[in-house]
Amino acid sequence: MQQSKVRLSGRQADPEFFRFEERSELDYGLVLDVLHGRRLGVIFRDVIPPAARKELTERFWASPARQHREGEPSHYVGAYHWNKSADTYLREAAEVADHVQEVIDAPGSPWHTFRRGVNEALRQEGASLRVAEMDGRSASAALIRAWDKEGDFSLDPHEDEAQCKDARQAGFEIQRVLEHDICAVNMCTEHTAGGRLVIWNIRPDDATRHALGIELTGLPYTAEALADFEELRLDIREGDVYAFNGAFVHAVDANTGNRTTVSFIMGFTDAHTVVSWT
Repeated sequence: MQQSKVRLSGRQADPEFFRFEERSELDYGLVLDVLHGRRLGVIFRDVIPPAARKELTERFWASPARQHREGEPSHYVGAYHWNKSADTYLREAAEVADHVQEVIDAPGSPWHTFRRGVNEALRQEGASLRVAEMDGRSASAALIRAWDKEGDFSLDPHEDEAQCKDARQAGFEIQRVLEHDICAVNMCTEHTAGGRLVIWNIRPDDATRHALGIELTGLPYTAEALADFEELRLDIREGDVYAFNGAFVHAVDANTGNRTTVSFIMGFTDAHTVVSWT
């Protein structure tokens, strides 16, 4: 069945929810609003110091662990859990852990700044943030990547819930995040032109995923199938940090030059614990 003929079903948000808050300074209370499912997203403009974004970007491109991903083409340092067993993902994460750390440990690193701030805000609620674990093994701390796909989207429309349902990852604590809300975090350290964040007002359900045959991947949704839904297109610039509910279908539209980000996904597993993974 052609995807454009499938009527997507799921949850649509009201106008008060379906918008991004914009700030010029980091406000971790707004990030917690996204984690708790109280708002769609927030973007903090130009909050990564120029020296930090330059150093982190240079470390990324010089990293001996940098690879090129097919399918959704990108240069990256780190590991993807998408469409893999937990064992494969955690093994790959361990293999590149030191290289990831070398990149994100750049002086003034936004990864450290952001996580310290989120953890402090969570502490006020009796909770904390840490990297996800399974059987004593850790998820990747971050995924540093630069998109280079041609076409209308450099990252095709997708959502982040389906990939957490994979039976091959049974027992991995990230699957408990499905009982709460998924928060995608991106920190832009290099940007030329284009590459807007696009997000549609549809949080697909399992019936839609089954009809499209993407129950465990959440990828791809076509622009034609999404045409009936309200969309936001958010300009992303070098130095920006943004967080949003990754259960809503989203994409990165066409970009030219380099668009390099430090990324991870996070969510509550219970009232006291937020975990992150890539």
